[in-house]
Amino acid sequence: MTIRVLLIESNDLFRRGLRALLASEADFTVVGEERGGREAVQASLSIEPDVVVMDIMLTGINGLEIVSQIKRRQPQVRIVMLTLQKTQDYVRETLRMGADGFVLKTASFEELLMAMRSVVQGKKFLSPDVSVHVVDSFLHPEHATARVSRLERLTTRERSVLQLVAEGRTNRRAAEFLSLSTKTVEKHRATLMRKLGLRNAAELIMVALEMGLIERPEVVDYLVAETQGGCVA
Repeated sequence: MTIRVLLIESNDLFRRGLRALLASEADFTVVGEERGGREAVQASLSIEPDVVVMDIMLTGINGLEIVSQIKRRQPQVRIVMLTLQKTQDYVRETLRMGADGFVLKTASFEELLMAMRSVVQGKKFLSPDVSVHVVDSFLHPEHATARVSRLERLTTRERSVLQLVAEGRTNRRAAEFLSLSTKTVEKHRATLMRKLGLRNAAELIMVALEMGLIERPEVVDYLVAETQGGCVA
């Protein structure tokens, strides 16, 4: 059996390197590549892969929304998250959204292969480097604390709006990207700011950085300028 793989990764070098490694494995074939965004979901619908290997951090849209959309439309497709994000919030959220495997980018290639082969067989796979208490809190919610994380307070759509606005998009541009009306984006933005107790754009960006939704040096510069009462040239 040949396992058909769709790679969703915004880092071109990493994605191409992974494709080259998979090409040496007789039981795998990469049938598509995407950097992220709505195109990733459309590619999965069109290609119908056996496994999607993807990161949480993607250009323009959070990986959690892609997981949600693919699983809702193609429950038979297995999804392995390959990421540097290993906080309890991210592990729990990706599993809750329907991901079948969670592997860290620091893992060996052999571990990734094991994860992909396992999920195709209908099993779940979690990287050994993911702490035991994270797994326990997901499998046994009664052991978890009553605290609800900031990430869990937001809907999938609110997370997407948060990421897009934090990346510097206006409400109108975010609406165009998500195929929503500007008023709908404005409503989501107001709701997420209320849920997170945010007062302005600087705090919104800071929270997005803390959640790992964005990684942009220019955003950090902007925040420094905001806190110092200056401006960025």
